Amino acid sequence: MAVLKTILTILFIIICVALTVIILFQEGKSAGLGSLSGQSLDSYWTKNKGRSKEGILIKATTAMVVLFFILAAVLNIGSF
Repeated sequence: MAVLKTILTILFIIICVALTVIILFQEGKSAGLGSLSGQSLDSYWTKNKGRSKEGILIKATTAMVVLFFILAAVLNIGSF
């Protein structure tokens, strides 16, 4: 049982580091302020944002956060 806990702890640390790196790679959301001046941002970039680098980073962040919470719960339950 101790081997499984060690493996899960190492996996948890790897996910923590990967989540930090993915969040730091993301750009800020300052583009939303352009809509106040009436600028239209309907372009190819905004319509296909899910397939861009930023969209992939958002999906990877979501997956890593889910794994983070699942592993945190499993490690916490296993500590009793």
